[in-house]
This record gives sequence, structure tokens and C-alpha cells, in this order.
Amino acid sequence: MDARPYPFERPSALEVPAELGDLRREPVCPVTLPSGDTALMVTRYADVRRLLTDDRLSRNIGRPGAARISKENRMFQDPRINPDPPEHTRVRRLVMKAFSAARVERLRPYVQGLVDELLDKMEATGGGRPVDLNEALAFPLPIQVICKLLGVPDADHDQLRGWTEAFLSVSRFSKEDIGRSMKEMNAYIARLVESKRSAPGDDLISAMIRVRDEDDGALAEYELHWWCRLLLLVGYETTATQLGGGVALLLSHPEQLAALRADYSLVPQAVEETLRWKLVGSSVSMLRYVTEDIDMDGWTIPAGSSVIPAVDSANQDETVFEHPELFDITRTQNAHLTFSLGAHFCVGAALARLQLQIATESLLRRFPGLKLHVPADKLQRQPGALLEGFISIPVEW
Repeated sequence: MDARPYPFERPSALEVPAELGDLRREPVCPVTLPSGDTALMVTRYADVRRLLTDDRLSRNIGRPGAARISKENRMFQDPRINPDPPEHTRVRRLVMKAFSAARVERLRPYVQGLVDELLDKMEATGGGRPVDLNEALAFPLPIQVICKLLGVPDADHDQLRGWTEAFLSVSRFSKEDIGRSMKEMNAYIARLVESKRSAPGDDLISAMIRVRDEDDGALAEYELHWWCRLLLLVGYETTATQLGGGVALLLSHPEQLAALRADYSLVPQAVEETLRWKLVGSSVSMLRYVTEDIDMDGWTIPAGSSVIPAVDSANQDETVFEHPELFDITRTQNAHLTFSLGAHFCVGAALARLQLQIATESLLRRFPGLKLHVPADKLQRQPGALLEGFISIPVEW
């Protein structure tokens, strides 16, 4: 089978690529990444689920011969960091404490207050004119939440967003622009760590510094900086993209929207269904490296291969999800893999769900007449970005 360019094109911003259905006839297929490198894409739910918990599938894609996502941006390829267990597990255990279900639940009043404040501003500035949901709610909410959790000053939010866009660029920014942004970001992290060291607070960065300084060797200085950068960079944009896209998906399905408005207890199910549609983009960020031969049902993934466990395909697998092509907020059997599994299950899943549920329900309650200002098929995604976020989501009420 010839390698197909990946990510696949969507018929429109909110639709699933047609190739995802066709390719599940084959358990594995070669794809060409934006870098020009080739990887094997695993398409079926059972196989993807199995691979996500297989220790022979490594996140260390900085190895010689490993496929790259981008020509211009090394992204998560850092030779000084081992993103696999046991090193990864040691730091992850600390980070997970900040994102535990109990601690996240304690953030509920804070998140609700932020949402209410943002909706107040949205209502005041609307005045019969369309409002970009991205700028009014989807981006400001998660960036403020993650910055509070990490202890980042409010005044620094805007520059953080600019650095994130560069870091998550596949082809949107030049190599020089990406390098400059990362240099600025690294210098900022160094200053932030030193300020927390001098005046620690009740935040995750201060907690990581305490581990570093009180138990030398438990968290190396470079690891400390790397994890601070990673959490700041990816800790909000996935939620922002999912929130805006999820609302747009609801607004583009009037019968589902009406069902939700009639029964807001369906909000958690509605959020899970938008997550199943993997609105944040393709599975190219799931790129892995195979350290040993992996025998599947009747076929083998050879050691040295670069592999993409295609969560976007798995989430549409008709052997697992009844009528997966339908957007159905009443779906009860919804074991989607959007947050991954195993050692690399998303540490921020509980926090993301909290924000998505509160923001979606509050938005729809506040604006009973909320609708898209443009047809859903006219929405556009950001080309050349890892998360393929929506450029804008104009709404009116």
C-alpha cells in the first residue's frame, strides 16, 4: 500500500476525514508525515488500545532514524529528556498530585467564577454583533486556569499564548521564529523558577522546586525547567481547541442542541461525545518509536518502526461504537481514547473535563439563542499547526 499524506484533510472543519473509515479495512497502513518521513498508522480500536499500554512503544522520538513530525520544529524531541518510564514515571507521579480528581474538584468554584466573568464580558461586548468564541471564552478560560495552577502571573498570559503557537507549529512558523520563541520561553521559565525559589507559593512549580531542592537528584534542574515548559505550553491549548470546537459541533446539530437544552444533565455525555470526535486535530502527536518487534493478530510491527496509534480512527471504529458516524450526545457506551491510556494517559483529563462541562453548560444557559454566525462548513482550521485549532468561531444570539 502506498503511503498517504497525513494528517488527512477534513471535508470541513467539524467533519471527520473520510479516509478514517476506509483505512480500518487494513490494520496498519503507511503514512507520510508533514516532515516527509514515513510512519505506520494503526487504525483499529483494539490494536490502538493495546499499543497505548505496550512498553515497547516509546515516546522517545529523538532516536536516530525515528520519524519526525515537522522539518522545522523538533517539538518533543529533546535528547536530554527521557519521556519513557521509569524516568517519566518519577516526575509524572509528582505532577499527578496537582491534577488529582479531589484537587481538581476543589477548583470548581474558581472555574465557575472565571466562566461567569468571561460570559459577562461576552454579553457586554456582543450587542447584536458576532463575537469570536475563541477570544471570548475558549482560550482565556483554560489559560487562566493552568496559569493559576502553576503559579504564573496574570500579566504573562498573552506572551505565553504566542510561545505556545510557535511550539506547536508544524509548518506555520519558520525555524527561526520557532527558535526565537523557544529561547524567550526558556529564559522566562528560568526567571519564573528563580522567583518561585525566592518566594514559593501554593502552586505546582513551587512544589516541583521543593522536590528538586530538598531531595537533590529526584528532579534534575533541566527536568524541572522542561516540565514547567511542557505544562505551560500544552496545558491549555488542547482544552481551548476542544471547548470552542465542541460548542460549534453542538450548534451545528440543532436536534442534539435542543435535547441538551431540554436536559442539562446530559452535559457530561455531550462533552464525552465531542471528545470522541477528537476536535483538537489528528493523531500525529501520538507518534511513537518501536523498540522491539510487536506481534499483533497475524502481523508484526518491526523494531525500529515509527508508529502512530490512530486515536482519531479508533474513536470511529464501528466494532466498538454503534453508528460512530453519528454525533449523539445520548451515547452511553463511549470508551473513546482521546485522553490516551496507560503511562501516558493525559494528566490533565479531569481538569479538562471540569472546564468543558462548566463552560458548555454555563454558555448555553446564559445565551438561549446562541448560534453560529456562519454556516458550520465555513469554519476554518489553522493550517500548519499541530492541533489544527479553529481560526475563529463567530457566534451570535
